[in-house]
Amino acid sequence: MAPSLPQFSAVRFRSYIFRLPLCTRGIILVIGLFWVAGMQSVWDVQKWGALTPKEVGLSSSLYPSLPAEYLLSIRRAWLMRCFCLVYRTNTFPLIHAGFFHAFMNILALTPLLERFEAEHGTLTTLALFTGPLSTIPALLYTFVERGVLRMNTTILGASIWVFTLVAMEAVKTYKSNPYFMLGTTQIPTWITPFVMVLFVSVLVPNTSFLGHICGLAFGYGWGLGYLKFLAPPERALRWIEGKLNLLGRLPHYVSVDQKTYGRYGNALLPGQVHTYFAGSDQNVFRGYKHEVDALEGESNIEVNDKLEEFFKASGLKVARQKYEYKSAGETYSGENIYAILHAPRGDATEAIVLVGAWRNVEEELNRSGVALVLTLARYFKRWSLWSKDIIFLVTADSTAGPQAWVDAYHDTHQSPAIESLPLKSGALQGAVVIDYPFDHRFESIHVVYDGTNGQLPNLDLLNTVVSIASGQMGIGVSIQKMWKHADNYQDRLQTMLRGMLKQGLGYASGPHSSFIPYHVDAITLQPFGAGWQDEMAMGRVIESTFRSLNNLLEHLHQSFFFYLLMQSSRFVSIGTYLPSAMLVAVNFTIMAIFLWIKSGSPKSPAKKAAEKGEKKQLALVQEGGVMALVPEEIVTVRERELFLPLAVVAGVQFLGVVPLFIFNHTPQYLLEPVFIFTILLNFLLPPLLSTTLTTYFAPTSQQYTLIKAFSLLLLGLFLSALATLNFSLAFLVGLFSAPLTYIQPLPSHPIIAYILAGLLMLSSPTTVVLAGSWHWGMGVGQVLKEAAFGWDVWGMNTQVVVWCVWWPAWFLGMMLLFGKPRVEEDVDEDKKEVERL
Repeated sequence: MAPSLPQFSAVRFRSYIFRLPLCTRGIILVIGLFWVAGMQSVWDVQKWGALTPKEVGLSSSLYPSLPAEYLLSIRRAWLMRCFCLVYRTNTFPLIHAGFFHAFMNILALTPLLERFEAEHGTLTTLALFTGPLSTIPALLYTFVERGVLRMNTTILGASIWVFTLVAMEAVKTYKSNPYFMLGTTQIPTWITPFVMVLFVSVLVPNTSFLGHICGLAFGYGWGLGYLKFLAPPERALRWIEGKLNLLGRLPHYVSVDQKTYGRYGNALLPGQVHTYFAGSDQNVFRGYKHEVDALEGESNIEVNDKLEEFFKASGLKVARQKYEYKSAGETYSGENIYAILHAPRGDATEAIVLVGAWRNVEEELNRSGVALVLTLARYFKRWSLWSKDIIFLVTADSTAGPQAWVDAYHDTHQSPAIESLPLKSGALQGAVVIDYPFDHRFESIHVVYDGTNGQLPNLDLLNTVVSIASGQMGIGVSIQKMWKHADNYQDRLQTMLRGMLKQGLGYASGPHSSFIPYHVDAITLQPFGAGWQDEMAMGRVIESTFRSLNNLLEHLHQSFFFYLLMQSSRFVSIGTYLPSAMLVAVNFTIMAIFLWIKSGSPKSPAKKAAEKGEKKQLALVQEGGVMALVPEEIVTVRERELFLPLAVVAGVQFLGVVPLFIFNHTPQYLLEPVFIFTILLNFLLPPLLSTTLTTYFAPTSQQYTLIKAFSLLLLGLFLSALATLNFSLAFLVGLFSAPLTYIQPLPSHPIIAYILAGLLMLSSPTTVVLAGSWHWGMGVGQVLKEAAFGWDVWGMNTQVVVWCVWWPAWFLGMMLLFGKPRVEEDVDEDKKEVERL
């Protein structure tokens, strides 16, 4: 069968044009504008901007028609001649002799210039192409043409840039592939540009052989590294970018950092490959989408029967898995189906997962997402470049199904409720989830990255997708449902706070969340809006992402796992935000240490001595070789009564296990009544226990101080440890618990105590749950049901922090507020002396 030639695709051409970087677009536009300006007869554009050696000399004049009196000043004439020198050496590549000349140069220049800008950044490209990359070849041509050949041939056109860039690429090619074979002869690859110059000079009339050679000379010098000192320093470019916020203000701008694509650099190579998902694949997608629409309303088994046919028709191995979970009195069951594409160039030790749940988190039919998974499975099968296996997973839902599959893949599932996987591959390196429930065109892509218990994927995976979508494909990217991000302080703060709230809740935000606890970096891609992007653009983003992950030689680990995103291209690292949570936690620890010291200090002995008319008791203190007399009250330590404070704190701490167990094992229809009963207990139980404690044990002021000290000490220790695992949860709990630092018994002010108790109820865990339910527009029972599901299925541990860390500290604070310390009786001095002896 004869090989088919690549055909022109309007879709691919349009996609390529729309993802051109900024400087490339600007240069093409300027060339076009100069060609349009040259069509009029009033101003001779070619004569004005062409490089004519004699016009570049010191005797040239930019305005030859100016009166002579304006040229009498030596300084003015020198400045005008210098300007003439500069502007001609920079304008001649932008001026062309006609439409055909301009069109052919644009056609040759665009891919080379786009590649150069993607590698070096927009500012560097602008500085070089408006400076040394034009001026140095022009001066070299002027010197040889006028000084050596004694001629005055005018040149113009961007072909000098074309051959400069070709020479740079030839040097790169020579470093990786020094020779190519012509028969039995080895020919160096670096001479290819010379051959091109010769062919152009012979075949195309009115071309400048010398001008092209000058362009080659600069290109070889740059490629070999001799002229790279002409590039502006990256430190200055970063300063300019930061001050002017170029990355946020200019579309299609390639920054100094964006061109390196994170810490993996050349390992991931995001956007460096050409995507071929287009053309006939769109017809395949439409066919699969029609089949998916026809399956709407069918049972899970019938749907999987049809999907199995599709996967097998693509030549893939297919397997199924049944699962069943029980939570809050309800049963969640279904069947997952998946297919494995074994890598032609791999050994089945690593795999990448493409997930398309049958229904998304909103319980909508993922019609375009499942159809795209089927289409990409058929498309990927045709390629032989894969070094990692690819697993195509279609789950029955977006909550229980992915968790059952991932647990079974890593053999941590609970049999027989969850079946083992009959077919496996190697270690999972990454996962991408498609959530595409509608069938119209979209505007941008929303990236969901939040994992269970505040865990996050490696930042390099997110950077890769953002770079591919926004840089290569020209598709906007948003996060945290910030559909219109203006890149101002308010939007960045709002994005960060939304991310902190989701991270603090610890709830799974999509099927990708099930992968992250197993150190499998995963994200969900959700198209949104109404625009001109279609399913083919979405498919190319996924194709390029998988090609990038396919390049990895090791698991993603070098970038950040702890971060707060302010927008898709800005983040706050753990070294910046962690001290804030630690300061909140240390507040409780410092107060606990202060209260411990206070509990051991004597009861104002100086005041008692003054009342009795006695002198202060002195004690002899020796430090090293120095002795001194100091007041006895400074060195005297009061005996601490620890049993009762420790028993109270430990008892309330273990009491938190009761609501934790009840809310995770109560049927759904009883969750709301039980929660209301818990609120009533929060009102009644603290004063009741405080009264009981006062009646039967009569704690002293010292014991109340110790109760508060132990409670704050535990809270500070828990939050300090939690901050390193889930910063947002530790920070939020610390803020809500901050009033506990200032709580103390108020036996002589009962009205103030009740007012403070009412205010303290506003920061209780139950009040925060009620406020969250109102904010999300959900019933309390539904919120508690989702929390129980997270506990039973995902292993969510937010409830442990709420009921076993936050609630006991709050409960003890309420008890202290209603406490009535027993007045300690004065002990006779003689009795004290006897006790001391």
